Amino acid sequence: MMSLLINNMIRLYGASVSFYFDQAAKDPKKAQTNLLMRIVRDNTASAFGKAHGFSIIKTEAQYRKQIPIRDFEGYRPYINHILSGKKRVLTVADPVRFNITSGTINEPKYIPVTHQSQNQELNLIGQWYYRALRDHPGFLDHYRAAIVSPLNEGKTQTGIPFGNASGMMFDRIPHLIRRFYVLPVCVFQIRDYEDRYFLIARCALGKKVSFLLTPNPSTFIRLADIMTKHAEEIIKAIHDGKAGRDLLDQPEILQSLSHALTPDPERARYLEEILRRTGALRPRDVWPELKLIACWLGGSVGIQAYKLSAFYGDLPIRDLGYMASEAHMTLPYQDNTASGILAIQTNYYEFVPEEVHGTQNPPVLSCYEIEEGKRYAVLLTTSSGLYRYDINDIVEVTGFYHRTPLLAFIRKGQDMTNVTGEKMHTNHILAAMDEARRQFNLPLEQFRAAPDFENSRYCIYMELSANMPEKVLRDEVIPLIDQVLAKVNVEYAEKRKSKRLKLPYLAMMQRGWSEAECRKFVQSGKRDVQFKWRVLCAEARAEDNAVIIKTIESEKD
Repeated sequence: MMSLLINNMIRLYGASVSFYFDQAAKDPKKAQTNLLMRIVRDNTASAFGKAHGFSIIKTEAQYRKQIPIRDFEGYRPYINHILSGKKRVLTVADPVRFNITSGTINEPKYIPVTHQSQNQELNLIGQWYYRALRDHPGFLDHYRAAIVSPLNEGKTQTGIPFGNASGMMFDRIPHLIRRFYVLPVCVFQIRDYEDRYFLIARCALGKKVSFLLTPNPSTFIRLADIMTKHAEEIIKAIHDGKAGRDLLDQPEILQSLSHALTPDPERARYLEEILRRTGALRPRDVWPELKLIACWLGGSVGIQAYKLSAFYGDLPIRDLGYMASEAHMTLPYQDNTASGILAIQTNYYEFVPEEVHGTQNPPVLSCYEIEEGKRYAVLLTTSSGLYRYDINDIVEVTGFYHRTPLLAFIRKGQDMTNVTGEKMHTNHILAAMDEARRQFNLPLEQFRAAPDFENSRYCIYMELSANMPEKVLRDEVIPLIDQVLAKVNVEYAEKRKSKRLKLPYLAMMQRGWSEAECRKFVQSGKRDVQFKWRVLCAEARAEDNAVIIKTIESEKD
């Protein structure tokens, strides 16, 4: 009865908002122009609006003339003013919270969130559930499990909470729907990642689950590993109605969990029989009711998504949408694709062709001017106070929904890459290698980093001008690089703690590797002064792998 009520509520709400979304999708130029003018009008009296002449902006062209393109560092001074307590800085309506994520320097990014942007998030979530329910009528018939990061991780000096975008996304799900999610929110506050994943597995395995949700598919792989690794402990905890972990340093969470857990010998016997018969607690065996998986499918994390069938069976997977701490930008409406409809009622978008991204005064296109099959960098204007913000993402136009583009996230843009959501920047690699050079007097001739997507880690290509003991490189240099990366990149630190990212390894290069690359550049007809060494590559290069002498991996992971 409750499932029927929830389904009807989703259908009623979703049909309404989807109708207006579809109407807007038929005329994206009108929808985007109206949205932009409303954002400008609403924030004319903000400090940013006054400084940039919002009062005289009446067209898209005038907006682009008045507002320069900026990345986050261009907004950091404004954000710092808000953090110190100043009002009406970027928006007239002050932020109610901040999403926190890794920055390009050693400081995290605090992304402002307003009531209006929260309501826009709720609108997109409602449409996502409505469209998913239309295609998968039974996916909400049983319990659901959503694995997200903590909503709140602290407060600014003026008392504004900050935390994770995925936690906010989950928090915007209506309470009537959220109450049937099996994971208590306190589980996400557990500091020890081993304990956190154990409790996630213990709570999820205690119920029949028909829907699983998490942004990063590597989380699901980690969950499947924990389920089998700790199968007997989990079954006993379910039988006894216990947490299965002491959580000595967080007794308040244990107390909260104890109120929610009750003995369930019947469920324990069911799981015990599966373990006896198959030798493991695999998701595909323990949850025959499972109808739909929701996670990201685009970019590098998509590689992990394609591994899920080995653990979860041949189930439909629906992308959660192209989203970041800054904004929610697409609405997926089909299974097994990273493509989604551009959320034209939520943010105003501009697009820079990939090949000229990062150049002076690049050509800028509106969403109704971009072409199928081409790739673009995204400039974002939000109701939370980001204006012509270069989010440093590359997307591909995969088609159109009515007249509105379908976009798929491809990769991070210049000087940045991603294995599993850590947003590694060139500056992070530079900081780590500079510290290694300083501490160990490392005779570095040159170095480069690249993601190893298959093994969820980074390779550090390293050319030394003199020999160093392999033991020092293995047992001291690699752990130090890892420590510094965790210090300067909060997302990297989180992914390492949860073991979604593995320890980096070294690829020792032939002497002359870096000089040969420069020589090749010059021989192609370019001037040597134009040569720029790539410290961080979006993917491993065959020419680098061809001159590796040996690889060195630490056993301290």
